[in-house]
Amino acid sequence: MKELFKRALTGIIYVFLLLAAVYLSNDAFDFLFLIFGLTCIYEFKKIIRLTGYYIFIAFLVVWWLYIYLLGELQHQPFLRYTLLLVCIAVNLILVSQLFSKKRIVYTNAQRFVLTLCYIGGGCIFLTMIPYKEPDDFAESLIIGIFILIWVNDSFAYLVGKTIGKTKLFPSVSPKKTVEGFLGGLVFALIASYVLYITTKELNLIQWLILTVVVVVTGSLGDLVESKFKRLAGVKDSGAILPGHGGLLDRLDSLIFAAPFAYLTLQIFHYVS
Repeated sequence: MKELFKRALTGIIYVFLLLAAVYLSNDAFDFLFLIFGLTCIYEFKKIIRLTGYYIFIAFLVVWWLYIYLLGELQHQPFLRYTLLLVCIAVNLILVSQLFSKKRIVYTNAQRFVLTLCYIGGGCIFLTMIPYKEPDDFAESLIIGIFILIWVNDSFAYLVGKTIGKTKLFPSVSPKKTVEGFLGGLVFALIASYVLYITTKELNLIQWLILTVVVVVTGSLGDLVESKFKRLAGVKDSGAILPGHGGLLDRLDSLIFAAPFAYLTLQIFHYVS
């Protein structure tokens, strides 16, 4: 009971912090995910044993270029899309490695690039999602993506716990089931319909497509982080969130899904 109370209290504070930052101001949201990014990099750095602290400097530089020079970047899409494609390519490589039975050994330089693109790039594109224009911050869009991830995670757990029998990826995450994944997806699609009728950011088809992208890539992101932890022999990425583990454990799905969600939204923008 005490552990359940601790998890619930931590979860409430975490959700409140996210929502407060989004609705307070875009600067508060940017700053929060800058801190989240640095924290997740610190946790991931320990998991993969990346030496040195240059990764933090590199992340801060890239963050400044892509977030605080956002106005200029709107007129230079090549810079945004180059980083986007690199981050997506790195994530796809990580997905392909889920199926590899060989233990992959990275050099320190490879760990550096991996951390910057996978963790750093994910946080950057997650922060860029609500900016339709430099001065147009769409709170309901980023809140909607948070809701889709939370609904998927919650119902994937509940459905999997209740009727789950078929293991999804037992070599990486023995507790996840196909039934749980499908249950999370179905309830996330229902949530997307609610988002459609309560917000004006996307039409119904766009919300449904975005939901599938976020749920699938978010689930893959959870598996990717689980494999890194399994290889490192650790249960959690850290202990910053009592009862929940590390911050990366809470954000792994969002961080991994962010570049794919951003690309999807850009396609919607150009198609429409």
